[in-house]
Amino acid sequence: MSENDAVSVQGSQDTEVPEVSPADQAIEPQSEAIQEPAEEKKVLSMEDLMDQLDDDAFIIDLPKAGEIRDGIIASISEGQILVSVGAKSEGIITGKEYEAIPQDFLNTMEVGKAIPVYVITPEDSSGNLILSFIRAVEEQSWVDAEALLKSGEAFDSKIVGYNKGGLIVMLSTIRGFIPASQLSFSRRLGITGDTPEAKYKDMIGEDITVCVIEVDRDRHRLILSERAASSETRDQIRDMVIESLEEGEIRKGRITSIADFGAFVNIGGADGLVHMSEITYDHITHPSQKLEVGKEVKVKVISVDRDRKRIGLSIRALKKDPWLDYVKDLTVGQLVEAEITRLTSFGAFAKLNVPGDLEGLIHISELSDRRVDHPKAIVKSGDQVTLRIIKIDEEEHRIGLSLRRVDSVAYADFDWKTLAADFDLLGDEEGEALADIVGEENVAEAEELAEAVEEKAETVEEAVEEAVEEAVEETVEETVEEPAEEAAEEVKEDEETPEA
Repeated sequence: MSENDAVSVQGSQDTEVPEVSPADQAIEPQSEAIQEPAEEKKVLSMEDLMDQLDDDAFIIDLPKAGEIRDGIIASISEGQILVSVGAKSEGIITGKEYEAIPQDFLNTMEVGKAIPVYVITPEDSSGNLILSFIRAVEEQSWVDAEALLKSGEAFDSKIVGYNKGGLIVMLSTIRGFIPASQLSFSRRLGITGDTPEAKYKDMIGEDITVCVIEVDRDRHRLILSERAASSETRDQIRDMVIESLEEGEIRKGRITSIADFGAFVNIGGADGLVHMSEITYDHITHPSQKLEVGKEVKVKVISVDRDRKRIGLSIRALKKDPWLDYVKDLTVGQLVEAEITRLTSFGAFAKLNVPGDLEGLIHISELSDRRVDHPKAIVKSGDQVTLRIIKIDEEEHRIGLSLRRVDSVAYADFDWKTLAADFDLLGDEEGEALADIVGEENVAEAEELAEAVEEKAETVEEAVEEAVEEAVEETVEETVEEPAEEAAEEVKEDEETPEA
């Protein structure tokens, strides 16, 4: 035993211990039990509490501008919503932020309901915490949009509007834009009309499934695609387009490639061919002279081969045919001046000296009244000749010409009437007066000339008629005289023959 222990024991022995009654002995343990919690409580309040004050759990989390918090609606009044955001803080949604809440959202709000809120100002001049419900939802929408962009998942929505470039679709509170090029092929097939209203108005309210393809918060830009969310294949789309096409339809398309023989144009998901002859009425040697890849063009469907899956298109069919304007003043039988441009084994081509780039064919049989083995025997390139128009084919854009019929008697009457009409000799009010052309003093001479022409035409006509009559009479006389002479000779022979 140590000295201290010895002292302690000795002190205990010297101390007088009072006597304790049995009743006091029974109460004493309970008193000790009651005193113990008091000692523990004293320890928590004095020692442990000081340590726990440094813990993060006891740091007050005050709202900060720009953050989104979960709040509980504490009260709703006219033009104001009181929201509890924790830390014994309550903020208000009022003014423009209250007015921005759509009525259908506002109708669902009630005391005790949890809503997200955006902290605009932790403390305004009046000491209020200013909150916004719409900004919180919008911010969350951007977060959702970025998540959808990253995952590539599609979401369902409704078409709420349109503009000249495409459709407007909502992602929560954000307006997303679907360019026309990002619409599904099947939807594009149903688009008709030239104005945005005609194209898209009937689609408002329709359900649509889209993917997010671009998100730009700074520019408030959200681009969506229905095509990316569609399971349609290119072959399916092409077949759908071909089945829906009808000859004569007018479609918009984009040039995808150019070849020596024409250009391919994509119309709604299927490529059609615009042959070089269907690009323009002008003379070109290659499609690239008029077209370029990527250019949007209007085309007319001129043929659909569903078995071979081929589409024939035309660009020039949508334009006015200048050839028809050039030939509108030309008539069959008319005399025209022309230049021989080239020779072939079957005839010669001549460029007419009239407005427009018109060329006609002189068939080898129309070069001369006699037999011609090759056109070079009659004409050569560069010759200036007078020709007669004998055919105008507006469908095939062909003009038939003749050299041998220029002086044909068969056209004498036509030539006279043409001359008379030109000089207003027939009294046509719409024709040009002769006096205006040659002057008053030369009218008599012109009329005499016209009469001479008319007399000459009549003389030629009479000569033709007389020649025909003479030929007929000679034929009749020969037909009658020969049998008569033969009959007379037979009678004479019978008379000279003695009777048996």
